[in-house]
Amino acid sequence: MKIPFSISRDKREEMITSIQDYFLNERQEEFGNLEAGFLLDFFMVEFAPTFYNQGVKDAHQFLSEKLEDVFEIEKTKK
Repeated sequence: MKIPFSISRDKREEMITSIQDYFLNERQEEFGNLEAGFLLDFFMVEFAPTFYNQGVKDAHQFLSEKLEDVFEIEKTKK
């Protein structure tokens, strides 16, 4: 499984801890670092690109709306 991008070591450890906490609190299951890391890798490969692409679409829509605002203040020739 090839991870499509990288994150800092500190952020990865923080996310692994979050996965472990979730499974312990919600499912009463203990996940080791290795298992939680594999799950994180799976999420990064399978789901992260979808969230990234949605962020790009949202940014495009936002910027397009702001650009329309700029055109509204354009002066017309008289």
